Amino acid sequence: MQLSVIILNYNVRYFLEQCVLSVQKALENIDGEIIVIDNNSSDDSCSMMKELFPNVKLIENKENLGFPKGNNIGVAQAKGEYICILNPDTVVAEDTFEKILNSKFQIPNSEIGIVGCKLIDGTGKFLPESKRGIPTPWVAFTKIFGLYKVSNLFGKYYAQHLTENQSGKVEILVGAFMVMKRDFYNEIGGFDENCFMYSDDIDLSYMALKKGKTNYYFHETSVIHYKGESTIRDEKYMKRFQEAMQFFYKKHFKKSIIFDFFMKIGAILFSLIKKNQTQNTTKQIDEYIIFSNQELQLNLTKKIRLLNELSNFKNNSNSNIEIIFDTKSFSYKEIINFMISNKCKNLTFKNYISNSNYIIGSNNSIDRGEIIIIKN
Repeated sequence: MQLSVIILNYNVRYFLEQCVLSVQKALENIDGEIIVIDNNSSDDSCSMMKELFPNVKLIENKENLGFPKGNNIGVAQAKGEYICILNPDTVVAEDTFEKILNSKFQIPNSEIGIVGCKLIDGTGKFLPESKRGIPTPWVAFTKIFGLYKVSNLFGKYYAQHLTENQSGKVEILVGAFMVMKRDFYNEIGGFDENCFMYSDDIDLSYMALKKGKTNYYFHETSVIHYKGESTIRDEKYMKRFQEAMQFFYKKHFKKSIIFDFFMKIGAILFSLIKKNQTQNTTKQIDEYIIFSNQELQLNLTKKIRLLNELSNFKNNSNSNIEIIFDTKSFSYKEIINFMISNKCKNLTFKNYISNSNYIIGSNNSIDRGEIIIIKN
């Protein structure tokens, strides 16, 4: 088997359904499998999986074991030569896995550690954490105090030696999408289970570097990562984030009083910034545009325009428009490319999932996401 896609879920039933639908399409020409690990969700994630995806391997944990252990459990069941660690609040294009597995990187295959790709949020905007540098004290300082926005001299945190449209070597990749050989994952010990969440992807990327491997950012395919849906940024989040950063630094860097003091202040500041970013990002929608090759009765409350071709769209309005894609009419690749090409402040995007009759999406990378259940 060529590829095992590992999806760890916790209470994001609707995002999980959309994710698995997209992965199934992306595996049509690949000898692959999907493994979903559920960390004791209280919603109906597991019953949904059993009903809609009976052929997908489902592992039901009896408690929330955290991101590292949950993924390690999934990888232990994997059969693929390669694995992809994938968040449930993502959507992959139909050719994402084929492009990455068939790519001819400019470094020997034996030297490649982990491969990531371009991630966008629910509005089509590039997510800079798609590629990062090692967050040493200085690099963390430039991030916390926004110096990376001033000059590329301070741009190591987001690996600004590469643009979003340049593939190349990077140090750190994000755990929402990571591809690597299964044997290599096991060689470096997988995710460190001493870290519950938040610095696990940094740690895994760094472990790959310590093994002499090269991590690689691949820009030629894009994946939607709604991002805000999978994490509630509350006091528990702040506490775990601080613990996670302390875990990484204590594990990999020499301990010192000055270093510990800086990281404690930095983790608190960064956590407060994250918490303060959770403002309401909901926009008042003036009009819906539905792209579909069939007549859809979605019973939405505002003016609706129906279009059957993505290429016909021209945005000449200052009104807030929500575009809804019928995923039965267009491929995820077409939808993703449209979002990237047409991103602007007065457009938001949602997908219509006819299997379960709901609309899903997110208006911001820190937005919790929105689910609209369609009532017939």
